[in-house]
Amino acid sequence: MSDKNLKEIYSTILKEELIPAMGCTEPIAIAYAGAIIKDTLQAIPDTLDLIISGNIIKNVKSVIVPHTRGRKGIATAIAAGICYGRADCGLEVLSAADEAQTALLDRFLENTKLTIKESDASCPFDIQVFASDRNNTAYVRIIGKHTNVVSIRYNDKVLLEKPYEDKIIQAAQNRKLLTVKNIVEFAQTVDLEAVKDVLDRQIAYNSAIAQAGLSNNFGANIGSILLASYGDNIQNKAKAYAAAGSDARMNGCELPVVINSGSGNQGITASVPVIEYAKHCKASEELLYRALIVSNLVTIHLKTEIGCLSAYCGATSAGAGAGAGICYLYGGRYDEIAHTIVNALAINSGMVCDGAKASCAAKIASAVEAGLLGMQMYQHHSQFYGGDGIVAKGVENTIRAVSALARDGMRETDHEIIRLMMGDSLQKG
Repeated sequence: MSDKNLKEIYSTILKEELIPAMGCTEPIAIAYAGAIIKDTLQAIPDTLDLIISGNIIKNVKSVIVPHTRGRKGIATAIAAGICYGRADCGLEVLSAADEAQTALLDRFLENTKLTIKESDASCPFDIQVFASDRNNTAYVRIIGKHTNVVSIRYNDKVLLEKPYEDKIIQAAQNRKLLTVKNIVEFAQTVDLEAVKDVLDRQIAYNSAIAQAGLSNNFGANIGSILLASYGDNIQNKAKAYAAAGSDARMNGCELPVVINSGSGNQGITASVPVIEYAKHCKASEELLYRALIVSNLVTIHLKTEIGCLSAYCGATSAGAGAGAGICYLYGGRYDEIAHTIVNALAINSGMVCDGAKASCAAKIASAVEAGLLGMQMYQHHSQFYGGDGIVAKGVENTIRAVSALARDGMRETDHEIIRLMMGDSLQKG
């Protein structure tokens, strides 16, 4: 493949992945489905039947949905989407809500019959909504990723029907063309005008929500605690600001985030530490852009064969991506970045995802620390070698090994996490 074609593909990947979202993306995907149901039915339903995969359930259970007056849960998410969601806004579906509209939630939840069952689909991302009022029915299905609507029906009329695969991994083919070597080469040589707007938005949005997390009382206040406990040296500041962004996002902040691999927390983790380090070392705007390209694409690469939802905490991948981006800021190129990634993955792989919630901020701090330690190890002529645990010879082989661990090895772990979180509160669909 020509260098020009590869650059176009990598630019496209950044534009497809670095998109804005308001709120944790799993409840927002449910709200998005609700908004589509309302548009299809052209009425407020009085009966709702939801079939949702376990990974969606665990990521909705404990996180506050924005513009709901501090509410959590699946019923809140679908109700908000139906009552005042705008499907044309995508993952910012609730962004246009006002105070008067949020007051509609109480009446809707009181008057609507709602059932929730766990999906038996192999794909860990499955949302199906059946709705009806006195006269009509509607159905929508989203599978594989947050906005991948594959079916819409109104009564017996099929309005949309797209082919889909019920597989654990739903990665687009172009993601499989990512390699660490080509990512670094792309970051060094791409015409920044091709991706500048995407990166400017990420810098603005994710910096703003990090600041909001430090300025307000959100969740467990991990970011503020880190600064109060360990000072404002750059290593701690990078962790604290990233954690603060998650503090805010998991706990109802109504600011948007630019996501990465379907996750706002991963978008924050891959970007905010790099932005803070760039300020610290007075990096040029161009160098910051190129470092963010490295961090974002490395994160996407690490997530591609794992999938967007699993028992493996996605912050681990994004923390390694952040370490790679910071390494680039300090002059590291392929060799240094490859070792940083391998070291970071060796340190933190195995951290489990037990749903979206306040403790995600602490996991992000741990993941950023692993990325930074991975870089420092190489700077001090230290590394983990192939055969050390899950570390394989070479960065790409290590990525494949970690992906297999997360995707296949931790599948039963995922089932057990969901069982522990949910108990017998849901039926199996």
